[in-house]
Amino acid sequence: MRFFSGASYHFIESRKRAYALSAVVIVIGIVAMAVNVFAIGSWQNYGVDFQGGTLIQVAFEQPTTDSEVRDALGGIDAPPITAFGGASEFTIRPALPEDGDIEQVADEVSASLEAAFGVGSFEILRTESVGPKIGAELQQKAAFAILFSFLLTMIYIAFRFEWRFGVAAVIATFHDIMVTLGVIGLLRVEIALPTVAALLTIIGYSLNDTIVVFDRVRENLAAKGGRKEDPVALVNRSINETLPRTIMTSGTTLAVLMALLVLGGAVIRDFTAVLIMGVVVGTYSSIFVASPALIEIQKRWGDGSDAEKRRKARERDRKTAAQAV
Repeated sequence: MRFFSGASYHFIESRKRAYALSAVVIVIGIVAMAVNVFAIGSWQNYGVDFQGGTLIQVAFEQPTTDSEVRDALGGIDAPPITAFGGASEFTIRPALPEDGDIEQVADEVSASLEAAFGVGSFEILRTESVGPKIGAELQQKAAFAILFSFLLTMIYIAFRFEWRFGVAAVIATFHDIMVTLGVIGLLRVEIALPTVAALLTIIGYSLNDTIVVFDRVRENLAAKGGRKEDPVALVNRSINETLPRTIMTSGTTLAVLMALLVLGGAVIRDFTAVLIMGVVVGTYSSIFVASPALIEIQKRWGDGSDAEKRRKARERDRKTAAQAV
């Protein structure tokens, strides 16, 4: 059975509505990240990996609420406390002390909990500590990894196809990252090293989906009469021809990710949620961002073919002749 075998949707004609939707989502994300600067002190909810400090995950024997844990650790002055994992499980993120003694902070938290709930009333499941210098260095390397992937993407597609394909793919990939970061900032998903791995995976998935569409565009351009066909009609036809593959790939990927989100547990929940967002946005951008961007680039700079060069030469000759008269 082949889904969308006779598809003939006019995707490119809907590009303005897609541009508006993307712009709204990106603006909302930027506003959310700006609000985070005042609310939590940073653009994103950075985890211990990037911010530095101590993360303590505790599980209580008896039903316990986060407000009770917060009261035990100082009430208003308590460190951030988040429900995590099963019932009565929480993560506690104490701030970095000025002297940098992270182990002392963990001991103080454990002592405060024992004083409030009693010895043996809880179990410390894990403790993670990262110094501030290491956290800052990881932030820089994560940003460099994402930017470096953009560069490699453009170089790879420019060599495999044409430079205009590479630019369009980078625009779509940048769009995917901005939308995903905006949603992460809006939901305040904790950014840790697995989250960065998810972002890099999104880049690869979006690139793969875009290449499938661009490969069909290239095949149709190389066919007889392809260069003379209306670019909008040609790109629309290429998207529709690859739509069954796009929907099946995205659908099966999302099915696996949804199973991981529900059954995988809290440890990989944020990682899986970011991947789900990325698959949805990557599929959307390959159709409504990368392909329209390719059309816009061709309108402004041509397709680089010999016929295009001859047409521009004729236009220059006509303008020169008109000016001479």
